[in-house]
Amino acid sequence: MIVFAQFSDTHLDTGDDRAERAARVMEHLNGLPVDAVLVTGDIADHGEPAEYEQARKVLESPHPVLMCPGNHDARGPYREVLLDRPPGDGPVNRVHKVAGALFVMCDSTVPGEDHGFLDDATLGWLDRTLAGEPGTPAFVCFHHPPVTLSIPYVDGIRQFGAGRLAEVIARHPQVVAVLCGHAHTAAATTFAGRPLLVAPGVVSTLVLLRPEGDIADHDAPPGLALHVLDDEARLTTHYRTV
Repeated sequence: MIVFAQFSDTHLDTGDDRAERAARVMEHLNGLPVDAVLVTGDIADHGEPAEYEQARKVLESPHPVLMCPGNHDARGPYREVLLDRPPGDGPVNRVHKVAGALFVMCDSTVPGEDHGFLDDATLGWLDRTLAGEPGTPAFVCFHHPPVTLSIPYVDGIRQFGAGRLAEVIARHPQVVAVLCGHAHTAAATTFAGRPLLVAPGVVSTLVLLRPEGDIADHDAPPGLALHVLDDEARLTTHYRTV
């Protein structure tokens, strides 16, 4: 059995309020026997080095913390501060093998834009990575949902070109699920015949079915997902607020 947590959209800005919300989530998770913690993007609010320095402290954990960037992140400072690597402009794609499962963290960001897209290099890397581990349960992770969620604002800045991604996933039956963030609301649907699970937001929660006005509730408690892959290869997801 594999148990791992996922949350998204901390939008850390060096201030205290957002850091406290993220720290509340981490304090909760650090006391649980999870195998890994996934943070699916928008770690920083402006992509500034100081925000990532704050993230390094707030997201510290005894568990492996696996991350990918979101549209508010900046690849150069993200690499330099969070990964201790030279800054660069290319996609930040990383793979981790934890507790017998493969977590393929893809960069769906388009620098300077809010929508998402997996470029050809990232799709090729994803395809090769999955092909290299055909017998390992795999989770494909990124920031932007590759489908519409019936939320007009979010749907307008979703991940586009998703048909190409679906073709890759279809070639690899070991992919258990697709995991993402960006929507600031817990959601579950399907993509390429697999579960597509959207983590809730930490900084705010989307208010559904509100046609106008502020669509983000900044007073709602931060949320997280707990994913359980049992010994029968069945995935169950529990959503919680803390």
